[in-house]
Amino acid sequence: MPVYQVFNRTTGDSFTCNGDQSVLKAMELVGKKCVPVGCRGGGCGFCKIRVVEGDFECGKMSKVHVPPEALAQGEVLACRIYPQADLTIECVPQPVDAIVEQATRAKQTTTRPMR
Repeated sequence: MPVYQVFNRTTGDSFTCNGDQSVLKAMELVGKKCVPVGCRGGGCGFCKIRVVEGDFECGKMSKVHVPPEALAQGEVLACRIYPQADLTIECVPQPVDAIVEQATRAKQTTTRPMR
């Protein structure tokens, strides 16, 4: 499997990623924290990035977080893209409301009593 270089223009970080591995997974495996992490399944939109340069394949993503017009501009979820060439990415800023909501949801999930 080919290995590609991923450069994050927002943070200046770079890491390698196999073509059969999501960009988010590769980032986590090398201990980088250059993209926010959420559900890891394409549903929460927390790891939204913009691919500035390079080719990739997309897995299934929530159209709520990545509508067709955003995808056409290179906005994707890092957990659902697989490089087909070296990539240059940048983080897409999350609205403050989305960050607060995500943190609240995570706290509720971990503090619910077991039944």
